[in-house]
Amino acid sequence: MKQYQAYRFSVAPMMDWTDRHCRSFHRLLTRRARLYTEMVTTGAVLHGQRDRLLGFDAAEHPLAAQLGGSDPADLAAAARICADFGYDEINLNAGCPSKRVQNGAFGACLMREPELVGDCVAAMKAAVSAPVTVKCRIGVDEQEPREALFAFAETVLGAGADALIVHARKAWLEGLSPKDNRHIPPLDYALVHELKRRFPDTPIAINGGLDTIDAMRAQLDHVDGVMIGRAAYQDPALLLEVDPVFFGEDAPFSEMAQAIEAFTPYIAARLTEGVPLNAMVRHLLGAFNGRPGARAFRRHLATESVKPGAGLEVLRAALALIGSRAGEDQAEAAE
Repeated sequence: MKQYQAYRFSVAPMMDWTDRHCRSFHRLLTRRARLYTEMVTTGAVLHGQRDRLLGFDAAEHPLAAQLGGSDPADLAAAARICADFGYDEINLNAGCPSKRVQNGAFGACLMREPELVGDCVAAMKAAVSAPVTVKCRIGVDEQEPREALFAFAETVLGAGADALIVHARKAWLEGLSPKDNRHIPPLDYALVHELKRRFPDTPIAINGGLDTIDAMRAQLDHVDGVMIGRAAYQDPALLLEVDPVFFGEDAPFSEMAQAIEAFTPYIAARLTEGVPLNAMVRHLLGAFNGRPGARAFRRHLATESVKPGAGLEVLRAALALIGSRAGEDQAEAAE
């Protein structure tokens, strides 16, 4: 499995979360994890403001673009545009259960149509030289997971997909909200492990419910990689452990405060471009989870960063609260 280092650790695409500001911050915490954009629909790529939707800083590499769509020709055209932007991977979303993607007949709905997904993958592969991958569930609604997943994988990999990232839960398109779909359907890691045994020569990464470094590391005994989502966002300090634990390399910084200090030039540059402070520092709210002063840090950033003209002084004042029990007392008193 060591030949699949590119997929060894990644941070999931998350709508409204993994924008370019978030990715720039995460890249300071880990040099090696693969980062993903938020899902971008083919319609937005083909007809929207591409620089705003797809632009990124070169420092974000390795970086993948995730596309949402179900028309092979549109996906091929969108993949070509993403490749021209310089993305290291093009990923097709076949796992999102939101009403938005259901209305567009893509996302998790595609688990019911492996032949169509195969056509989409083949069209994308013909259009770009970058790896084309698919993120999926183990099934949807009343599908039997083993049957659904293995049939899906057989078809999609046969069409040329370079890797599969499997969220090890079924998605219920009827009866559960997207939020509920992230934790109510039971996890079936063993099924994804079995899938890897069935396809030993294809990179298989696992996603879903992994919230500790030990749990993530243990998965590598069975699959080629792990993808984490909310855990990385809500407790980004986890990412400081990625390079040492998963790649045998030193972390970029020994502590979170140093990483945030290194993030300040980015924030300063974006402020001069008119980006509001809140758009960037909202991704830092969980940076000190579990540390003295964390609540005061979050509160100060959340309340002060939205004010007109807010600048780096807001972040510096928030950082001064870390390690201070007095800061926690202030937060308690304000409640």
